[in-house]
Amino acid sequence: MRLADRSSNSIAILLCTMQGQRFLREQLDSIVRQTHRNWTIWVSDDGSNDDTHTILSEYRTNLGDSRLFVHSGPSDGFAANFLSLACKAGVSADFYAFADQDDVWEVDKLALALNWLQTVPSHLPALYCGRTRIVDAKNQDIGFSPLFTKPPCFANALVENIAGGNTMMFNNAARRFLCKAGPEVKVVSHDWWTYLIVAGCGGRVFYDLTPMVRYRQHDTNLIGFKSSWSASMTRLRMLFYGRFQHWNDINLEALKTMRQHLTPENKFALDEFLKARNSPFIARQIRLRRSGIHRQTVLGNIGLFVASIFKKL
Repeated sequence: MRLADRSSNSIAILLCTMQGQRFLREQLDSIVRQTHRNWTIWVSDDGSNDDTHTILSEYRTNLGDSRLFVHSGPSDGFAANFLSLACKAGVSADFYAFADQDDVWEVDKLALALNWLQTVPSHLPALYCGRTRIVDAKNQDIGFSPLFTKPPCFANALVENIAGGNTMMFNNAARRFLCKAGPEVKVVSHDWWTYLIVAGCGGRVFYDLTPMVRYRQHDTNLIGFKSSWSASMTRLRMLFYGRFQHWNDINLEALKTMRQHLTPENKFALDEFLKARNSPFIARQIRLRRSGIHRQTVLGNIGLFVASIFKKL
């Protein structure tokens, strides 16, 4: 894809840290190397007592105090930390990009996301996300995140998150909906919530097949990548132990506060899904079909059907 000159568009990079000294320099260096130059970094630190603050101070000195800002996080988990930044008064830009403390960005990451986001009218919520390249602690290639080919939509977002927050960039229209929900909304993860909100409120979501983030796997990852077989077994265990159902409980409760902002089609999908979860078997299957919910893969949809049989949705 040819990258257009979008140098006038400002991007606020929303970076959350917690005991980040081990890999933080590499992530910051990869941001500094971006071909798109009009960015600022907003850091929310959730109580680090290692050298994270020393590293941030060094980069703030080098970049200037108008390009890197550091604030204290809410100390309520990673999702709350990211949402606190996304909704923070005083953070202002044309676009916003979530950033993890331990990844490495390809040099065109911001430019490529911006290239698509600028095709969406500014009044429409827009979310760019994508696949990642998986690397180890030494930044050596391991593989790739799953390749999803079905179009992103709310009926998919209800039961699956297709992309990590470390790939996400969104516009002000999307941010306004996140702010309506508020930074204290209880959700499973900030990225899944962002996908739900943008897709549900009539926005556009683009899933890029080109990996632009080197997603680092190491022994202190909060959320890590697993091989396809390992991931399938993990999801199966989570299903039978009720984890998937618990996650749905959390997200669906949060969505109640945003129901009035959903499109009519997505309100219908949400209502049918809610009713299906507590319906007898036949009615459950009918309502699930009406809702249109689905996952991206054949195995994922088989798992979804199994979950519906055992009332684990």
